[in-house]
Amino acid sequence: MNLKIGIVGLPNVGKSTLFNALTNAGALAANYPFATIEPNVGIVPVPDERLDKLAEMYETEKKVPATVEFVDIAGLVAGASKGEGLGNKFLAHIRECQAICHVVRAFLNDDIVRADQEVETDILKQAKDDIDIINLELQLADDETKEKIAAKRKKDPADENIPFLTDKPVIYMFNVDENGLVDEELKTKLKALVEPAEAIFVNAKLEEEMSDMNRTERKEFLESYGVKDDALGELIKAAYSTLGLQSFLTAGKKEVRAWTIKKGATAPEAAGTIHTDFERGFIAAEVMKYDDLVELGSEQNVKSAGKLATVGKTYIMEEGDIVEFKFNVSK
Repeated sequence: MNLKIGIVGLPNVGKSTLFNALTNAGALAANYPFATIEPNVGIVPVPDERLDKLAEMYETEKKVPATVEFVDIAGLVAGASKGEGLGNKFLAHIRECQAICHVVRAFLNDDIVRADQEVETDILKQAKDDIDIINLELQLADDETKEKIAAKRKKDPADENIPFLTDKPVIYMFNVDENGLVDEELKTKLKALVEPAEAIFVNAKLEEEMSDMNRTERKEFLESYGVKDDALGELIKAAYSTLGLQSFLTAGKKEVRAWTIKKGATAPEAAGTIHTDFERGFIAAEVMKYDDLVELGSEQNVKSAGKLATVGKTYIMEEGDIVEFKFNVSK
C-alpha cells in the first residue's frame, strides 16, 4: 500500500524546512507567509536496516524499501476555509492523504514572523493557539462540505462516502529549539495538549544541517544532542503506529524488498500488495521470521530447524515476516 502524509501548519512554524529535511526536495523555505503556494511532493524510502542485512545474505545489490509520500501543503491561517490567505486550496490536498502531520511551533524567536504578527512569550499558549486555529479551519471546512452534501442529497439521495478532514488521524510534530529537544517537562506538557494523538519532537534547523549526512552520520550527530532518531525516523514510526501499519519482507538473489500492509492483514491480502494475481490465485505462503534467519544464517538452516512454516489463507501476517507466496491463476 502507498502511504501518503500531508504536512500542515501555520506559516513560519518550520513546516517547509522540515519538509526539505524529510525529502531533500528543496522546497522554498522563506520567512514570510505563503512561501508554499502549491504543494511540494516528495517520495522517500522508509529507513529499514533489515534490508541491508538481507542484501548481504542473499548477495544482491538491489534493495527496494517501502516508501512514504509527503505533501507539503500551503500554509493555513485563521479564516482559510472562508478564503483568507490562500483560501481553501488546501482542502483537496489533505483529503488525498491518509494522515495529517501537523507541525507546531514550540519555541520563542521574535525574528521569525508569526502569521498573526503576535509576539508570544509563552510556548505552551503559542502551541495551543496554533493547534486550535488549524483544528477550527478543518472543522469549518468539514461543516461547509456537509452543507453541500445535504443540499445535493435533496436532489439525489444516493449515499456518498466523503472523507472528512477531521476524521483523519493527526500526528503532531512539535518544532522545538535545541534546549526543547531534551526538556522532558516541556515535552510532557506539549504531549498533554494533543493526547491521545501521537506527538514527536524535532528541531528544524538541526534537521536542515543533517540534510547531506548519511544515516550513520545523522545518528552520531543527533546523539551529541541526546536524540535517538531524526525527524523522518520519528515520523515514520508515529505514522505506522497511528495508522496500524507494519512491514513484511521478500528476499532473493534478484532483490530484497519491504512492503507496507495493515496490521491484521492475512497472507492473501499481503500477497495482493505485490500483485492482484498473487491474491486472486493464492495457494499458500512460506514464512520465516527475520530474526530467525539472521540468527541461523541461511534459509536452509531455518528450514532444518523447523522454523520455515507453510501457511494458508487464514494466516495473519506479523512484523518482520519474510515471505514467498505460492499462487496459480487459471487462464
